[in-house]
Formats: sequence, C-alpha cells, structure tokens
Amino acid sequence: MQSDRRSARACPGPPRDESWRDSALCAQSDPELFFPDKGGTAAPAKRVCARCPVRGECLEWALAYDIRFGIWGGLTEDQRREFRPGADAEGDVSEGVAP
Repeated sequence: MQSDRRSARACPGPPRDESWRDSALCAQSDPELFFPDKGGTAAPAKRVCARCPVRGECLEWALAYDIRFGIWGGLTEDQRREFRPGADAEGDVSEGVAP
C-alpha cells in the first residue's frame, strides 16, 4: 500500500480559530458580490472589505487554505497569488521551472 504522506500534505492542518467570521461584514452582504462572474467587477466586494474590521484575518485564512475563488480580505485570486510561497515578481509560480 502506498504511503499517505502525499495526501496528508494536501490537507490543511487542524482548524484555526475562525471566530473572526462573526464580525465579518460579508456575512451581512449578498454573497454574489464576492464571487463576480468572469469579466465582472470586484469593486462592490472590495468596498465592503475596505470597511470590514476583520479584513486581515480573512486574508490570512484565504492564504493559509489556498482559497482559489472569490474576494477574500479585499483581494481577488490574482492579487492573492502574489502572496503565495514560490510566486515570483509577476505572481507566477516558478517552482521547478528552469530559467
């Protein structure tokens, strides 16, 4: 039988404290704002995030769990990509790519 190490790395660690969600302004807003259609604008969601008292915690959570869709912590997926480990200056992952 093959080792489960590889799949264990893919799973997130133990749940973190997510009590910050109780104060998140997005919980009081239309969820559709935070998942705009392709070509749609993220501006309405970003306006909500700009006023949110837990924006930092939200962004940390999205980065920790590698959330790929939606607006989290006031950033789009493309903007969050720049914060991922292994991302170069343009935000592309360059792991295993020879120059």
